[in-house]
Amino acid sequence: MPGKRLANDIRALRFAAGEMTQAELGKRVGLTRQTIAAIEAGKYSPTLECAFRIADVFEKTLDAVFKWEDTDHFPDR
Repeated sequence: MPGKRLANDIRALRFAAGEMTQAELGKRVGLTRQTIAAIEAGKYSPTLECAFRIADVFEKTLDAVFKWEDTDHFPDR
């Protein structure tokens, strides 16, 4: 949808969880480190199931990890 993008707080949550690495998070949810990096950077949107798995790792709700934001907040995108 034009004007919106899926944003996330995965990086902050990883660091709050004892500086968890992308590789460790990937292993816990069944994804590669590269996929976690792409999701974190907003270059790839996870499946709904993967999004729930990521949220479960941090014991957060889905909307505490992922946000649907206006691209006006991101002028370079």
